[in-house]
Amino acid sequence: MSYMLAYIPLLFPVAWLLDKKGLRVIALLGSALNAVGAWVKLGSLRPQLFSVTVLGQVVCSLAQVFILGMPSRIASVWFSPREVSTACSVAVFGNQLGIALGFLIPPVLVPNVEDVEKLAYHISIMFFMTAGVATALFILVVIVFKEKPPYPPSRAQALIQSQPTEEYSYVQSILRLLRNANFVLLMVTYGLNTGCFYSLSTLLNRMVVHHYPNEEVNAGRIGLTIVLSGMAGALISGLWLDRTKTYKQTTLVVYIMSLVGMIVYTFTLKLGHLWVVFVTAGVLGFFMTGYLPLGFEFAAELTYPESEGTSSGLLNVSAQIFGIAFTISQGQIIDHFGTKAGNLFLCSFLYLGSIMTAFIRADLRRQQANVENEHTKVMPEACAVPIALEESKL
Repeated sequence: MSYMLAYIPLLFPVAWLLDKKGLRVIALLGSALNAVGAWVKLGSLRPQLFSVTVLGQVVCSLAQVFILGMPSRIASVWFSPREVSTACSVAVFGNQLGIALGFLIPPVLVPNVEDVEKLAYHISIMFFMTAGVATALFILVVIVFKEKPPYPPSRAQALIQSQPTEEYSYVQSILRLLRNANFVLLMVTYGLNTGCFYSLSTLLNRMVVHHYPNEEVNAGRIGLTIVLSGMAGALISGLWLDRTKTYKQTTLVVYIMSLVGMIVYTFTLKLGHLWVVFVTAGVLGFFMTGYLPLGFEFAAELTYPESEGTSSGLLNVSAQIFGIAFTISQGQIIDHFGTKAGNLFLCSFLYLGSIMTAFIRADLRRQQANVENEHTKVMPEACAVPIALEESKL
């Protein structure tokens, strides 16, 4: 909740900072805050100091605001049109890998013991490891991370970089995005899909234990299965986009498969076979998480030449708003009418999102910019040197 509450009000200031100061500043701030939050939590290893733990977690939540909007921006700035979707999906893959480690490592490092002193000792080991990794990442960002490559990787990116900085207006960029009907449709459908996924993930343990008492451990393993299958889905979707460029068709198919998976999960949850839940939850994770890079990249195509950080940030805000609303609503429905009614509630919104996705027009502006400039041979001076080198090699 600290992450969700931090993200929504801070999205616009951070997106503005990304546009004004660039990727390196955002990466430094995000990694620094993550490390600071991890070290703050080390000072909270007593029950009466829980407020310090919350403070450390809030600082880490602020770091996520800087980090989560970066995948599509890094992909566009650093990678060619043939690699951009794969690069974005790899970044999402890395995010899911961290979540998977979050399922696996804490239960191993922190056993369920009653002795408070022993518990504090085990928690301190986990906090020290987290702080060490976060600090190492910050040092790597300081040493390794660069703002952009020497030459733009694509003609579309070269055109953006050639635009005078003083001509860019962040407020006008937001207004243009909100006037883009295709992007607004995508923003709503992205929020519906990802919000359903957040709600399902949050209430998964509760639903599994309701139908399979005393299976808390397997409930955690089902959550891990969702994340691992989602990592594969994210990577495959990026590779597929780079090879086919079928943004709308792929997005629509993945959306429909998410709906089908949710329906199957809903009607098989209470069959009494836990392995069936593993399979259906894994399928859901594959398509719902595989949708994340699709949404980022489709938004970048629909909104070019606007900043990818702004478009992906708006998608994430939509996801947080729907995620909070769906989690609260589904929880109440489960309390009063049972798990099937709660899951059917999510199915109805996935159905609505599928219909809305069908109405998004595939206005691939970034692809058109690359193709048009290639045919006309009109390019900014910044792009002339690498293109000339390419042609000499050919």
